[in-house]
Amino acid sequence: MNRVEGKWIADLGDGTFKNPILYADYSDPDVIRVGEDFYMTASSFTYTPGLPVLHSKDLINWEIINYAVKKQPDRYNKPVHGCGVWAPAIRYHEGKFYIYYGDPDLGIFMTCTDDPYGEWSDLVLVKEGVGLIDTCPLWDDDGKAYIVHGYANSRCGIKSHLAVCEMSWDGTKVIGEDKIIFNGTVSQPVIEGPKFYKRDGMYYVLSPAGGVPTGWQVALRSKNVYGPYEDHIVLRQGKTDINGPHQGGLVELENGESWFMHFQDLEVIGRIIHLQPVKWIDGWPVMGENIDSGLCGQPVMRCKKPDVGKTYPISTIPTSDDFKGGKLGLQWQWQCNPREEWYSLENEGRLRLFSEDLHTEEDKYLWNVPNLLTQLWQAPSMVVTAKVSLPKGVGKNKAALGVIGYKYGYVALTDEGMIEFRTGDFKGPKCEKLIVDKCAGTTEAYLRCEIISRTNSKEAKGRVSYSIDGSDFITLGEFEIVQGRWVGAKTCIACVGEKGGYADFEDFLVV
Repeated sequence: MNRVEGKWIADLGDGTFKNPILYADYSDPDVIRVGEDFYMTASSFTYTPGLPVLHSKDLINWEIINYAVKKQPDRYNKPVHGCGVWAPAIRYHEGKFYIYYGDPDLGIFMTCTDDPYGEWSDLVLVKEGVGLIDTCPLWDDDGKAYIVHGYANSRCGIKSHLAVCEMSWDGTKVIGEDKIIFNGTVSQPVIEGPKFYKRDGMYYVLSPAGGVPTGWQVALRSKNVYGPYEDHIVLRQGKTDINGPHQGGLVELENGESWFMHFQDLEVIGRIIHLQPVKWIDGWPVMGENIDSGLCGQPVMRCKKPDVGKTYPISTIPTSDDFKGGKLGLQWQWQCNPREEWYSLENEGRLRLFSEDLHTEEDKYLWNVPNLLTQLWQAPSMVVTAKVSLPKGVGKNKAALGVIGYKYGYVALTDEGMIEFRTGDFKGPKCEKLIVDKCAGTTEAYLRCEIISRTNSKEAKGRVSYSIDGSDFITLGEFEIVQGRWVGAKTCIACVGEKGGYADFEDFLVV
């Protein structure tokens, strides 16, 4: 495995790359090229800031540069797991960057900007409705614009259907009714996640079908925007270990090469990102390795890098944080819309997290704590360590480091100078257990969580420990790690207790 400080390296340094290109939960990715630059976004659900914006020069080495959504609608002022930002699409049109996404409970939203590194606009509700998901715009060459989207069966009772509606040229509102363009109930069940393209006068909709764990990638094409569309499977697992290879974006290089970015669901780790070469055969985008001379490919594990004309240095997404510079690093997301009073970076090199006033016992499950600060894993295994401290108290506040998912585990230092190891799940405290080490006797310690997995594994476990001097660590125990609602497990830190309490975190290190 290629790893550097808890990060996955896909660039092999010899003109080739190895999939996945990102061993991180950037679910439902979409990608565009603007000149010599590539931009990517992904689902973020209720984690905020949301809609991550990533940049690359070669489609292999990525950096996170921004988030398009700083605040979601008010219903996300508390965690509403699995809702929020679903399957976005990023596009560049007339000098502006646009991102569209479907919120399954509210409708289709859009944000735009002139500068992807700068401020993105407030969210615009383009189409209100329940069950409208997986959206993508298309500005046609005849002066009209459209949105394609899917439906969430859990919200509106419709599945395996794709629809197109006309929207205004400025992309801010729909001006037509939905028209169903494809019913995949029989031939392409659970078809969803459509991406809209026009190439050589033909309309293409690229969509996953068959479900996340074991599905495939479908291409639809038609001479008319509203169809009828013919369908063909262009990528499936084949003889590989890459399950459910689908849902992503197609991008074309300046030299005419085509590439398809998609995810693979590894459950506890999340939906990691692969890149496949694309060959156009008889008007169909055949993806990956075409092993049977047909029009369907299977994923490749190692491949020649995209020919962008230059060689670029290896880059990775940050994980460690020294909390300098006066603002949170881009690797961090809250479980819901954050509030300014939840943290402070006034002391250089220290992140101060404040406790939130939690009114009910249910609030106190880590699963429901709103002021929980999280980050994606960037490799299948890693060791996370942080120095923590908090003022002496009477046992009502604690600094915690752990992993959050349907099941969670964490190690914490209390303001009484005790070390706790707790595990639990979304159901509440009946699943929790507690180990107290009364020998710590301090309100300053080093907390550690080792995340243990294997490449391409869907299972993981955590091992927690602590140290007083940062050198000799005492192991407290292990716990099972489980994915969250549509997301992989995430590393997390928090100050949990009574409002007004706080804890300081320093030297957050991931190796």
